[in-house]
Amino acid sequence: MKKFLCALMLLSLAVPSHALNIKEQGIFSAGGVVLSTDGTFDPVHGQFDPKGQTHHADHANVLYQIPEGNSKLPMVFLHGYGQSRMGWMTTPDGRPGWSDIFLRKGYGVYLVDQPRRGEAGQTSKAAEISTLMQDQNWYTQFRIGLWPKTYEGSQFPDDQESLNQFFRQMTPNTGDFDVNVIVAAFVEIFERCGNGILFTHSQGGIPGWNIAIESDKVKAVVAVEPGGLFYFPEGETPENIPTNYAPVRAQAVSPENFAKLIDQPIIIYFGDFIPDEPVEIPSRDYWRGVRAMAFKFAECVNKHGGDCTVIDLPKIGITGNEHFIFQDKNNDVVAEHVAEWLKSKGM
Repeated sequence: MKKFLCALMLLSLAVPSHALNIKEQGIFSAGGVVLSTDGTFDPVHGQFDPKGQTHHADHANVLYQIPEGNSKLPMVFLHGYGQSRMGWMTTPDGRPGWSDIFLRKGYGVYLVDQPRRGEAGQTSKAAEISTLMQDQNWYTQFRIGLWPKTYEGSQFPDDQESLNQFFRQMTPNTGDFDVNVIVAAFVEIFERCGNGILFTHSQGGIPGWNIAIESDKVKAVVAVEPGGLFYFPEGETPENIPTNYAPVRAQAVSPENFAKLIDQPIIIYFGDFIPDEPVEIPSRDYWRGVRAMAFKFAECVNKHGGDCTVIDLPKIGITGNEHFIFQDKNNDVVAEHVAEWLKSKGM
């Protein structure tokens, strides 16, 4: 009986205290192209003849959910390299992901597989899908630890089954990574959902800046460890930051485009295990460079009248986060910080 009561108590802690009621949900495609060939299709004998046929490709795939009583701006989520929308939806150990957490806070969510990834795999430009064995490389690159040990104090759910689930969420590109293709699809998503909040992660941070420039319906940007490219107005571009992995780039854009980028508040989050000085471990050194460039970016944005905040989580007492902050054991704590920031901006 004692064991049963303990199990029941643990179950009650794991189950949210109130039901999540969804008012509306669905799936749609956005963006993309239609390719065609000359001629006339023969429906009897032409199955494998491209003559007169079309090819729909390069679109995004969007799963959206709107909660009951929704009155807040929707959130649009863009994943990072080798990932899909799944990463925002759950955690390796099966807890609620940020999409469910924010749904419970009253936000609608639009969860996207970017063009040429996941359920948006139909591509106009094929890429070779690698079978190279890289699990341990990504374990290190994502700052989970130095294989096979997690970093001391890590918030990553590091039991064997969680690690198995984490590795299995990796999703290959079916075609070339094309920023313009991704941006075009997201502009259409925002046209459909209306004014909203853009979330990006890692590699997704690169097209994310462009989405904010191209769509006037982006009203805030939440960038979780955005990939190593930041925009600056022409004439104010700092030097690239060298690291032991790859240089972190600063790229010039026109004053007009920079003004569009900073027309909405921006918050950038960094996790733990990022050194302040150069180190030998390439993954940790790279994120040192990215974080340093993010602070330069924020300084420039704010100098030009924008509103950009960089949050170094350990500096505010939230420790142990690796690259997938939204999947860590304290993902609810960071989500609450995001929610408070959005509230402070009237969202």
